[in-house]
Amino acid sequence: MSIELVARAQSNRERLAISDPETAATYADLLAASAHVASRLLGDVRDLQSSRVAYLVGPGVDHVAVLWGIWRAGGVGVPLALSHPARELVELIDDAEPVCLVADAANAERLADIAAARDLALHTSAALVRPMVAALPPIEDDRPALMVYTSGTTGHPKGVVTTHAQVAAQVASVCGAWGWRLDDRILHVLPLHHVHGLHVALGSALYSGACCEFLGPFDPVAVWERFASGEISVFMAVPTVYRRLVAAWEAAPDRQEQWSRGARSLRLMVSGSAALPVDLLERWASITGQRLLERYGMTEIGMALSNPLDGERRAGAVGQPLPGVELCVVDADGAECDPGTAGQIVVRGPQVFAEYWRRNEETAAAFRDGWFLTGDEGVLDDGYYRIVGRRSVDIIKTGGYKVSALEIEEVLRGHPAVREIAVVGVDDRDWGERVCAAIELAGEGTTAEEIRDWAREQLAPYKVPKQVRFVDELPRNAMGKVMKPTLRALFEDRP
Repeated sequence: MSIELVARAQSNRERLAISDPETAATYADLLAASAHVASRLLGDVRDLQSSRVAYLVGPGVDHVAVLWGIWRAGGVGVPLALSHPARELVELIDDAEPVCLVADAANAERLADIAAARDLALHTSAALVRPMVAALPPIEDDRPALMVYTSGTTGHPKGVVTTHAQVAAQVASVCGAWGWRLDDRILHVLPLHHVHGLHVALGSALYSGACCEFLGPFDPVAVWERFASGEISVFMAVPTVYRRLVAAWEAAPDRQEQWSRGARSLRLMVSGSAALPVDLLERWASITGQRLLERYGMTEIGMALSNPLDGERRAGAVGQPLPGVELCVVDADGAECDPGTAGQIVVRGPQVFAEYWRRNEETAAAFRDGWFLTGDEGVLDDGYYRIVGRRSVDIIKTGGYKVSALEIEEVLRGHPAVREIAVVGVDDRDWGERVCAAIELAGEGTTAEEIRDWAREQLAPYKVPKQVRFVDELPRNAMGKVMKPTLRALFEDRP
């Protein structure tokens, strides 16, 4: 067995691996359950031969059993987002072309019509974990393991394919840098269709033989209470979550002392997926005594940069390259920039993804001389890297999610009242950037809230514009292109 996470579980069989609101499982339980899942997925075949299996399963024991079962059957896991509406689920499923779908009881109905229309088998996780034993195929390190979708500048989701070796490299890198150990217990509040939640939080815990605890839907008071218990040692979140935790703490003066004391007992708190505002970093430190560890990564590479576990965690910086990561900042010609000069961040190493699914030209364009071009602008400043921007104005980072303005525009053009639209990201204290839409209307009588209500039926919640403003004409240059930097001025002050 060469699936690193599964192989390492063998030496931790009796340890607690997963705790969720419904049940708990040891590593032995996960090994048994995932073997059952693999056996049932295989049926009469010996090996899924890297076929895709798309799954919509909530956080917890069943999620891990399904993912590991897909791997052990020789398949490629395609995690679907619980927050996505039907339109986005359909788009990803049609692109991935899975051999079957898997859902838990809470989500099976959401996939039923999609599966039926495509003549795909829909398995429930409860049925898959029922005991069944079959011979499982050997899995080589270089076989694809996961296909996680990310939005690109084309406006359409791209499947980022990583092999088992690349997944293991991504996880091992942060485990070594952040000192993961057997007795750690992480409180997990992140979505599991992104690498932050799937690899950095869950994968690191399981790779280390630690315990991963899920609480269910995010509740800031419940999170504080778990901190206060003294049982949690690691916590990871996006800046938006830390803002909500600060607000909950400020609203509970009678609990503040106990909550703060509990938070101080954690050995590591990490912030990522979006820039961490300095005021939030300092406020969190004043409340908890914890200086958040900020890092930088992407779906395509896992984590690449990190402030140190021991040493200075510099405000506004994302640290230094993690073990096994080669990284530099280059100019437009590919030459390495001098310290203090901004340029594009490029990365290479064993953790870099294999390909964009069925997008050969885009895969080739993403690399230059073996280096992956991140599209993010950075600068090396006194030994620490800082992120200074993104090369595309059409990529918005909001609440820890990277979303495409072009995708949102394409969808909202389908509203009968929308003649033309432009979507921009505007700096926001709580969200990093908030999604804003300026619209030229085709007629009268439509309100901004009606547009947003319609968008909620078509887009994931974090893609729905937080502000909508109607304009007579979008600002354009002489070539007719919308001038998005100019457009942002419409939204600089909240209405």
